[in-house]
Amino acid sequence: MEKMHKPSLTKARKRSKTLVETKEYKRPEIINLGKGKKYLIQTHGCQANEADTEIMQGLLEEQGFKKTDVIEQADLLLINTCAIRENAENKVFGELGRLKSYKRINPNMIIAVSGCMPQEEEVVERILKQYQHVDIVFGTHNVNKLIEYLHFVIVEKKRLIEVYSKEGNIIENLPQARDHRFKAWVNIMFGCDEFCTYCIVPYTRGKERSRNKDYIIKEVKALIKKGYKEITLLGQNVNSYGLDFPDNNYSFANLLEELANLDIPRIKFTTSHPKDFSDDIIEVIAKYDNIMPFIHLPVQSGSNKVLKKMNRKYTKESYLEVVEKIYNKIPDVSLTTDIIVGFPTETQTDFEETIDLVKKAKFEGAYTFVFSPRKGTPAASYENNITEKVAKARLHKLNDLVNEGYLRGNKRFEGKSVKVLVEGYSKNNKSVLTGYTEHNKLVNFKGDDSIIGEIVEVYIEKAKTWSLDGVIKK
Repeated sequence: MEKMHKPSLTKARKRSKTLVETKEYKRPEIINLGKGKKYLIQTHGCQANEADTEIMQGLLEEQGFKKTDVIEQADLLLINTCAIRENAENKVFGELGRLKSYKRINPNMIIAVSGCMPQEEEVVERILKQYQHVDIVFGTHNVNKLIEYLHFVIVEKKRLIEVYSKEGNIIENLPQARDHRFKAWVNIMFGCDEFCTYCIVPYTRGKERSRNKDYIIKEVKALIKKGYKEITLLGQNVNSYGLDFPDNNYSFANLLEELANLDIPRIKFTTSHPKDFSDDIIEVIAKYDNIMPFIHLPVQSGSNKVLKKMNRKYTKESYLEVVEKIYNKIPDVSLTTDIIVGFPTETQTDFEETIDLVKKAKFEGAYTFVFSPRKGTPAASYENNITEKVAKARLHKLNDLVNEGYLRGNKRFEGKSVKVLVEGYSKNNKSVLTGYTEHNKLVNFKGDDSIIGEIVEVYIEKAKTWSLDGVIKK
């Protein structure tokens, strides 16, 4: 008999004014479950998934598991999934099919699926029917129970499906095994209440719930003590941090300022929603040198008609007003965005409005996509008469313009010195070091490994579309 608790989209839609419960993590009484065993986690999707993976790594290593990059060596193989686009889900199902052969070779290998995909009812049903070699399925609300689930499967020799469809609570003080030695993700809030009509995230991640600032500051201070140079504050909509607090008197701008006064060289944040990007936030970014002059501000479309259909709660004009305020206060800022083309009902005129906005906003980069219907969202039922050929042609035209922005944004640093946080050697050239500037620009330069993890000055000799080439200043 399997242990089973399936997701419900109906429950996942619910939002109440019930206060979010914050709980301290209690280590289970299970000891050394992973002694002599190895694990491998494949992570798909956004930074929130990467942060979840670091927690799961911490939980596993607390039990004695060792990390491996070789599937054949893994006693536990966990796929942490993304549900944002259909293509991402298809990749995961393809991988699950491929893993069946490894299970045949090693029947004791435990295969687990976590993350956003299991929060969808049809995904769980498909795994149950077609991928019976998968042992554990759990979602985004119960990452902290990974060890208990593993113990159940190992001892009981049964499958476990445990996916909660709830508004969500907060578990603090979870162990983490971070993937970087000097850059760290720091969750400041979870979930999303925006309900953009194309997006599955509010259903998979629960309602917006902000962490208590004391826990966040404690976490950042611990990172500083360990020598971390950069933190990235995470949330589906970081600008709405604190809006769920009962007294509602501590905002994202307040948190940013308090963190900026700590001894951390670099602070970034993602992702922002334009409707909540307040003047206070802009003022704080402009005021502090350690808040990086890089803002990712997803616009999705330049057409007011399409924005309304998307339920984005702002107009092209109000978005450009925010952009103008940002440029006025932070003149050298690097601004990037997200854009969807081919959204149902998007006309050529609507698309040209998007092109016009991209030109006016002077983006230095963008993630661009063709609309992907997600089952369970309102937009999935919208009539769509845009052909694949037309959508791809629009994407191609948009990308040409976006790429001009990438190059323009890089060109402005040619012949100048920039500060680079050195991350390591380039994947493509082991004799070249690589790192990112304060404006989030990728830089390649010669140097030795003694400066990895340090912030160094690099003179930029050549700007290319995707990167900068430079030399270390003597």
